[in-house]
Amino acid sequence: MRRVLLTLATVAALTGCSVFGQNAPCTQADMDSAVSVVWRPADFGGTDAAVIRVCVEDRCKERKSGAADNPIARLSVRLPDDIGAVTVPVRLKVTAARDDRVVVDADRRARLTEQHPNGTSCAPVAWTAAFRADPAKGLTSPEGLSLR
Repeated sequence: MRRVLLTLATVAALTGCSVFGQNAPCTQADMDSAVSVVWRPADFGGTDAAVIRVCVEDRCKERKSGAADNPIARLSVRLPDDIGAVTVPVRLKVTAARDDRVVVDADRRARLTEQHPNGTSCAPVAWTAAFRADPAKGLTSPEGLSLR
């Protein structure tokens, strides 16, 4: 009996488990602090018909709008990992690729929220916000974005 208990305790220790569920092992998922913008490429015309530019404070990224038959495209602006729960300015500018005509020019403020991809007691901690690029409304909530 003593040998069985010792074996069970050893297995639990080696797998990172505990009798009371504490000290659970952390997964190894990685996550960066960032503001992300998603959109449906079809909303902005044909394949790569627009250039999407997203700026958060003084950091900017841009890309072409993507293939019209892809349901969702995305662009993320990375932030410092230790930025914390702050509010940051976000700017979206969409221009037509063929003539540089501004299609969307929108500003919003984003309150970053804390994310723990490996559980609350595990690293990393990331600070994120997300928007949808809408051709008529600018930066909106990504909730309810259909893949159709």
